[in-house]
Amino acid sequence: MIERVAGAVFRAFWVALLVAVPFLLLPLGLGDATALVVLLAFLAGLMTFLEYSTEFPSVLEFRDAAPFNRMRFAAVFLVVLVLALILRAEVYPSQLGLLLQALGRLLGQWADFPYSPVRLALLALPADAPQALIDHVRVAAAVAYSLAGGVLLVFLAVVRFSGWPMRGGAFNVWVNLPMFDPTKGDVLLRLQRDARINVMLGFILPFLIPAVLKGLSGWIDLNVLMNPHVLIWSMMIWACLPANMILRGVAIGRVAEMIDEKRRRTYAEAKLADTA
Repeated sequence: MIERVAGAVFRAFWVALLVAVPFLLLPLGLGDATALVVLLAFLAGLMTFLEYSTEFPSVLEFRDAAPFNRMRFAAVFLVVLVLALILRAEVYPSQLGLLLQALGRLLGQWADFPYSPVRLALLALPADAPQALIDHVRVAAAVAYSLAGGVLLVFLAVVRFSGWPMRGGAFNVWVNLPMFDPTKGDVLLRLQRDARINVMLGFILPFLIPAVLKGLSGWIDLNVLMNPHVLIWSMMIWACLPANMILRGVAIGRVAEMIDEKRRRTYAEAKLADTA
């Protein structure tokens, strides 16, 4: 129990730090919102602690199937941290910040081609958007998608080469998929369907979200992205939400493969026993 609570405190600290990172690195961007940031960081940490401090699951999927949630958190944390460092370099130049800025501009040039998510993000901006906003969005979108895509590739490698999620141990479907009801319909077919839907949505959302924002341009002023905090969280959601959906789809698909393999093996053993 002590080990579980200590792990919950450790995870809660990192989640709270994630919420506070932009405020800590860009202290001039939020005005009088310090109390709000502290409250959000506390609530995020508290929710994480409550989830991991209990033996029984609540809503978090793949809680005992590392490194799935670590990969998801790493994608979000890296995007927020790197974007905050890049934007901080404009006010407080540092060698690390300037280096990340240069790499971001280079990534932005490479990723800004027709029909790419970066180009679609730029097209969603107002026609009269200032050049500074265009440059910021290009760099932020390219960096966010590069980091989220890198984490996704690492997870795919883990699934492919390490035997995730088994790794020599048992896999508890109830603990790792607490919101999945195994009593409704065929479990294998439902898991396969959910996996396909998540992967498809993960590929579609990067192209769908800019189109939706463009259609809502009359109600939403995208010039608000000039605020560095708004830019950071917007780019994080836009890049990490599709990546996390693909991660979830791959993970659920892997669980479906395990169930299918077990069914085939059970049927084969039963058939062999009948013929013996």
